[in-house]
Amino acid sequence: MTEQSKPQEINAAEYVRASFDPSDRLAILVRNPKRSEIIQRITSAAKIIEPSFQEWLRFKNYQEFADIYIGMNPLKPQAHTRKKEDIQTIRHLYADFDHDGDASLASLEQSNLVPLPNYVLSTSPGKFQVVWKVQDVTGEQAEAMLRAIARRFGGDPASTDSTRVLRLPGFANRKYDSEFIVKARQRSDRTYHLLDFNLRTESLGSGRHPVRSSPPRESSSGARSLSQSEHDWAYAKRALARGVDPEEVIRNIADFRSQDKYDPLDYARRTVVKAKAKLDSRKGPASPTPGDSAEAEHDL
Repeated sequence: MTEQSKPQEINAAEYVRASFDPSDRLAILVRNPKRSEIIQRITSAAKIIEPSFQEWLRFKNYQEFADIYIGMNPLKPQAHTRKKEDIQTIRHLYADFDHDGDASLASLEQSNLVPLPNYVLSTSPGKFQVVWKVQDVTGEQAEAMLRAIARRFGGDPASTDSTRVLRLPGFANRKYDSEFIVKARQRSDRTYHLLDFNLRTESLGSGRHPVRSSPPRESSSGARSLSQSEHDWAYAKRALARGVDPEEVIRNIADFRSQDKYDPLDYARRTVVKAKAKLDSRKGPASPTPGDSAEAEHDL
């Protein structure tokens, strides 16, 4: 199985077993906001899936109303903290959609810029966490890609560090008054490489140096891939249609195109102005057609 036409729901033990090696040392975070209590346990993946450990997590979650999280990247053998220098290997990339999550998730799943996620976690109504299994990725490359994914699809910019913990499926989200059980659906069992992600990134510690992956792929329908300007145009129309402040959309596009436009702010502003005018004139779909972009109308 590579991709699942009908996503399969998996529980906490299945999620950990599919995501990590048994010897991986992982951080489990148990957070009880009512008590102002945070417990971090660092132990092996094999230990986490044991019935006794799962029973302890259920007690904390259901009896003491604590939230349950898991670190997504294994720690070094002697690590006792969850700092960047404690990360042994990058095992996952992820995105956290906590604002307009349904639209962001739909945009990501329809895009040819990222591969199909391994898991989609529903963490509360309209909010999602998306996870990809990866290998041969450095910490610097991972965080650059995490920022690019968040910027492109409207993810939480705070969820772009390699030490991030995400919710563990099968447990209740205690952030709200009404109980919501976090669910994970497996979409793929592939392990990806950086070349599977067609997003431009900026590496850390080296200024604004762009790192480009392979050229955009063609869609599964056989139609030609959209140009980056057409993707910008589509993003602008989607964001404006959702009510995002035009100035914020301009800043996002300008930041994303800062390395390949002579005047990225002017390019972004003209893209957004024309997208807004198009939306005002007719309430059409946000998907661009060939040539339907600011760059197509202006010889840059």
